[in-house]
Amino acid sequence: MSALKDRTLLMSGGSRGIGLAIAVAAAGRGANVVILAKTDQPDPRLPGTVHTAVAEIEAAGGQGLAVVGDVRNEDDVERAAAAAVDRFGGIDVVVNNASALNLTGTAELTPKRYDLMQDINSRGTFLLFRAALPALRASDRARVITLSPPITLAPHWLGRFPAYALSKFGMTILTLGWAAEFAGEGIAANCLWPETAIKTAAVQNLLGGGDTVDRSRDPQIMADAAMALLELPQDRTGRVYLDVEVLREAGTTDLAPYGGGPDPELDFFVDELSS
Repeated sequence: MSALKDRTLLMSGGSRGIGLAIAVAAAGRGANVVILAKTDQPDPRLPGTVHTAVAEIEAAGGQGLAVVGDVRNEDDVERAAAAAVDRFGGIDVVVNNASALNLTGTAELTPKRYDLMQDINSRGTFLLFRAALPALRASDRARVITLSPPITLAPHWLGRFPAYALSKFGMTILTLGWAAEFAGEGIAANCLWPETAIKTAAVQNLLGGGDTVDRSRDPQIMADAAMALLELPQDRTGRVYLDVEVLREAGTTDLAPYGGGPDPELDFFVDELSS
């Protein structure tokens, strides 16, 4: 039986892309999934809403709950956590998925855009975990997965987009900090990051279009990795995992079904394909 059967997962974002793939995969294993996302109405530029995401979750066999709100807003985040507890009796898994991407250099990046990125990425991660913490403490299998990268001080990464790097590294530092802070309370916290670019709207619209999409893997690779990570023992905590590392440990050796071709595009903060 899956470790997610009848467990409740609270996720920021998830209307589309990697977050939706993780939510649907968890639902397929019997989980309840609560999604906090802003997309209440269809956007012609982006597929999916929080409501279509819940429809996919329920079609996969789980129970879903849509909470329309902004991860930057403390009241919205608290309302999402409370809704999860009220509807399903608790929270067992927090997935920090919501993220803003802006690769503008320092001279061109406005303070407003800088604040937006920090507020969604690192601050939103803090708010969601903090709101869910009382319920996580009450769970006998509390887990946190944050979609954030390994921390690198390599100049070719830091100098490329310092503000974005800060926001994503903040998510990682918080998560690894919680793993240490709450180790004695049985809350396992890890980060998960794709080895390669993933076929999402962000890749299509912001990161090179068709050529990059062709060299990107399907979001299902992150969903499968997240499921494998959630099946690991509780003492596996305080680490940043690449998706392929978790999958290989779980016995998946053939990555071809996930696409990306023979020369997939590496994701940010990753310098080479793992062997």
